[in-house]
Order: sequence, then C-alpha cells, then structure tokens
Amino acid sequence: MTEQNYSNHVKWVPAYHFFVLPIFLLNVTWSLYRLFRPGFTLDGLMHLLVSLALAVFVIQARVFALRVQDRVIRMEERQRFSKLLPDDLKARIGEFTPAQLVALRFAGDDELSELARKVLNDKVTDIKAIKLMVRHWRADYLRA
Repeated sequence: MTEQNYSNHVKWVPAYHFFVLPIFLLNVTWSLYRLFRPGFTLDGLMHLLVSLALAVFVIQARVFALRVQDRVIRMEERQRFSKLLPDDLKARIGEFTPAQLVALRFAGDDELSELARKVLNDKVTDIKAIKLMVRHWRADYLRA
C-alpha cells in the first residue's frame, strides 16, 4: 500500500466516482434533452423527475455513508484524545468540532497534543489547514 499523506489521502471509489455517478448524471442530461425534443410532454417530464430523483439518491447515499464515517471518527478520536492529551486539554475535548476531530485524526500520537492545543487556542476551523499542519501523518486506509 502506498504511504498515505495529505496529497493522496482522498478516497476515490472507482465504481462510484467513475461509473455510477457519471451514468446517473448522463441520464439527467439525456432526460433534459428528451424533455424538449421533439417537444414538451408529461412523459418527458416524468422521465426527468425520475432521473433527478435517482441522481439525488445516489449522491445522498454517499453523503450518508460519509456522515456515519465522520461520527465514528469523532467517537474514536475523543477516546484517543482522552488517552493521549494532557489533563488541561482533556478538559477541552468537548470544544473540538466534528470537522476538527476528523482532520486531527491524521496527526501522529507524538504531535497530537501540540496540534490540538494550536487548533483550540488559534481557533483553526479550516480542515485543510489542520491537515497541512500535520508533520507525522497517521494513515487511515479504512475510509468509506
């Protein structure tokens, strides 16, 4: 497995991103075309509505899976933080936003306290900025 870092940590699911999603978006485009060629019909409108509903369903299914993943990461990171952070930061675990916890999961154990303190004290909320502060990347290969 390739060593994971900021530049390659995004998860691409080929069957979803390069097959299913493009086909559904092509279907919406085709339905739009058919709605007005040769002329507007209720049948064409129904095809467009169904294709839009299917496209939204496919996108929402991915969003739901990612949201559940984020909830699991939040729980895991709170447990990890309670073991690794010094007492003054342990008392502040509840101050982390879910997005901050998701971004901080990539920080190695040796740098977690320093990074967590910086994120809270400087009120860093940009997940990209947090990920870029990580010096020792802790890979996550089990992402959805």
